[in-house]
Amino acid sequence: MPSKVFFVERRARSSRDSLTVRLGRLFNKASLKEAVCKDDLVAVKLHFGERGLTSFLHPVFVRVVVEKLKALGVKPFLTDTNTLYREARHNAVDHVETALLHGFSYATAGAPVIIADGLRGHGSTDVPVHGKHFQHVKIADGILQADSMIVLTHVKGHIVTALGGAIKNLSMGCSSRAGKHMMHAAIKPQVITKKCHGDKYCMHHCPVQCIQIFDKTARINAEECIGCGECIVACPHDAVKFDWSNDAVLLQEKMAEFALGAVKGKEKRCAYINFLLDITPHCDCHSWSDSFIVPDVGILASFDPVAIDQASIDLINAQTGLTGSLLKKNFSPGEDKFAGVFGEVDYTAQLRHAAQIGLGNRDYELIKVR
Repeated sequence: MPSKVFFVERRARSSRDSLTVRLGRLFNKASLKEAVCKDDLVAVKLHFGERGLTSFLHPVFVRVVVEKLKALGVKPFLTDTNTLYREARHNAVDHVETALLHGFSYATAGAPVIIADGLRGHGSTDVPVHGKHFQHVKIADGILQADSMIVLTHVKGHIVTALGGAIKNLSMGCSSRAGKHMMHAAIKPQVITKKCHGDKYCMHHCPVQCIQIFDKTARINAEECIGCGECIVACPHDAVKFDWSNDAVLLQEKMAEFALGAVKGKEKRCAYINFLLDITPHCDCHSWSDSFIVPDVGILASFDPVAIDQASIDLINAQTGLTGSLLKKNFSPGEDKFAGVFGEVDYTAQLRHAAQIGLGNRDYELIKVR
């Protein structure tokens, strides 16, 4: 049976029809209140954005969701987990400061910020999933201890997985730093020697300093590499590559199993809102925002993370691609936009595996909300 996915389009024609007003209607029409019970501690899972980024989810939208939740008599808190790489969200102190700098204060968003895996990213619990790759996954304690969860996702591209949607928000976003390493461990970039200029772009952008230059050629220390993909983005000569056919699929399947662990025990107490706005080619973990690859589409809501990601992809692909962006091909409506940016990556691997392990359903019914 297809899962229900509710949708409001981006266009607004009056103050009574603003996107924030329709987000409230979407919350009601999708019956997201069914995910929570009175006095619940509700994790509002989102991404606060890396410093330098401008395309993260706007706090105004978060405030609408928080107010809806408070009206139901629950106690929402805004949350994310610390990063594996050493930037401005590597520990809870810097992470909270970044959230505040980006406008996620109590005054603006209406809820406190709590970093789910603790001060240094070590606060997690092993959750059994009995998957293809993992028997247990490490999920942040703040996620596990919450009574229910509303997952707010800014849908965008990703250098390794091509798609960054609700599944990635649940997996990378709800795991501890050790869990993130479990997912990335087998993802190792390789330097194409004949293309390398030895100009140190990759070295300067590596968050763990595992790249050195020898004989005017970059060398990556595989034991120290965390598989973040920053070197691939940084290299202007296209001299760093993943084994896309194997590494990207493996990472996505691992992500799906972590996502399953993140909702373990509260499968019916989680709801999802995907924002198809400011759709950039790269993840919100980057410290910059590239041009959008398609026009804004709208907002989706569902109780099924797989269905909402599949619907998001279909709606994005239905758009006309924007010239002057990182999109290289597939500009026409109906053509695959993320394949037009990351042609070698099969992002459907995360959807397929997530459906196979019971996280959700790729079949959906799209219901438009006026």
